[in-house]
Formats: sequence, C-alpha cells, structure tokens
Amino acid sequence: MKLLKFIPDNTNIKFLRWRVPVFSISVLLMVASIFLVATKGLNLGVDFVGGQMIRMTFVESSEAPVAELRQEIAELGYGEPSIQQFGNPNEIAIRMGLPEGYDDDPELASEMATQIVSAVQERYPDARLDGNDTVSGQVSEELAMDGILALGLAMIGISIYIWLRFEWQFGVGALFALVHDVTLTMGLFALTQLEFDLNIVASLLTLIGYSLNDNIVIYDRVRENMKKYRKMPMPELLDLSVNETLSRTVVTTVSLLITLVSLLVLGPNVIFGFTAAITFGIFVGTYSSIFMSTPILIWLGVTSDSFVPQESRADAQERKARGEV
Repeated sequence: MKLLKFIPDNTNIKFLRWRVPVFSISVLLMVASIFLVATKGLNLGVDFVGGQMIRMTFVESSEAPVAELRQEIAELGYGEPSIQQFGNPNEIAIRMGLPEGYDDDPELASEMATQIVSAVQERYPDARLDGNDTVSGQVSEELAMDGILALGLAMIGISIYIWLRFEWQFGVGALFALVHDVTLTMGLFALTQLEFDLNIVASLLTLIGYSLNDNIVIYDRVRENMKKYRKMPMPELLDLSVNETLSRTVVTTVSLLITLVSLLVLGPNVIFGFTAAITFGIFVGTYSSIFMSTPILIWLGVTSDSFVPQESRADAQERKARGEV
C-alpha cells in the first residue's frame, strides 16, 4: 500500500526567490501590530487590570440586553460598568472596578458582585451566573509584570540555546521570528479586542515553543547541508533545506490545526481566546519559520562555508608532505 504524502519527495519550491517582498510585508505587519497595540490597546482582563469580572448567560434570549444592563448596573452606585459580549451574543462579561474601601475590607467586592447579580436576575429571570472573579490591583500588577518577564525570558533563553547549538546568526534569526510571531498575535488581539488575560500569555508561551521547534528542525537541516554542499550558493542551500523539511512542517501544522479549529468552533467559550491565539500563532509560526528565520541568515552574512574549520598553515604543509595535495 502506497503511503499518502502531502508533499512529494522531489518538491523544489523557490521560497527564497520572494524573500525581499515577503520580508517587507512581514515587517509592515509588525509595525501595524505595534501601532494597533499602542493606539487601540489590548482588552486586558481582570488578571491584569484588577477589578471584578462577572460572566452571565441569558439562556432564553438570543442576545443579551447590553445597553439596558449598562444603565441598570450604573444606577446601583458602583460606577460605570464595562459590558461586552463574551462568546455567543447571549453571553456577557461585566467588568467593574473594585469598590472604594476594598483594601480595608475585601468583602466589599463580594457584596458588590452579589448585589449586581441579584439585580440582573431580578430583572431578567433567565440570567445565569457563569463566573465571578476578583483580582486586586496589586496582584494584577504583579501578574502583568510576571507575564511580560516570562515572555521576554523565554525568547532570550531560546535565542541563547540556538546560538550555542548553532551560531549567533541562527540565534538572531530565531529571535526575530519569535518577535514576529508574538507581535502579530498581539496585533490580532488589539484589532479584535478579544480579552487578553493570563490564558493568552500561556498561549504565547506555547506559540514560542512551537516556533522554536519548527526553527530548529529547519536549522538542523541547514547545518547538515552546509557540510554536504560547501560550494552551493546559500539561497539554493536554504531552499533545499526548507523543501526537505517541508513535509514534516506541513503534516505537523495541519494535524495541529485540525484539532485547534475543532476546539475553536465546538469548544467552550471560556477557552476561545486561548484557542484563537494558538490557532493564529501556529499559522504565523509556520510562515515565519520558512520566510523569516531562513532569509535573515543571508543578510547576516552566512555562506555555505561560513562554519567550516579553517586549515592552519602547519596542517596544510603536513598534508602536502604526505602527498595528499
């Protein structure tokens, strides 16, 4: 029985032919993502901004009455609420700032949440409480700093690992690809205003690990081919390496996307943002492994004989004496 192959063995796609326009587009997308994050900002969850998060579902309604709820909750005297649809149109997330005096009496947050839920359920009997979370301002600040530190250390540690395993040019290429993947994913969250919480930080760390694995597979093949084809032009050598690993890359990516898209469509709403981040990140990570991390090696001055040990004059003379020249 003949095995099914997504990518034929003789595949020879000239990826490096488009390296300049593709790289330029990627850089523009990174700049656009940074601009979106700076201007629109991220829809930070309670994990990062502190406050009270109440999630409710109107089980007998097709859509939650957001405008009416905003007015009715504001009349309770706890300030203006932030209400957004969460998943389906009949599911909402109510975000409130912590009540005055919370630092001295943490029970005030529970009393506020109980009063809000009671008021909503009295007005709308089909309203179901799905979750109620409280995070203090100090804890949220620590979580935000820890999340940023985790992402930064992960990318730096990965770059150092690749530097030690290969050469510094490979470490720079991998770091640039990781920054590209994380930046575009954050740009997606700024554009869509999906809630950005600790689950999304976990998805970004997962994305970094996947992208690293993909880069190492390609870089490993590049290093092997540099030893085998020392006179081959670098663009051709990189194309050869990417094509030789393309079947593995496609099969891995498609397998993951089948699972992730199923979770995205059929999974619970509580992990929708997490799944969306990983789904988008897997696609972007595969793209960057092919079009970002390999072309940058050329611009960093890597050639097919860059890392071949240079023969000393004494070794050359000894080899000549043995008649091997």
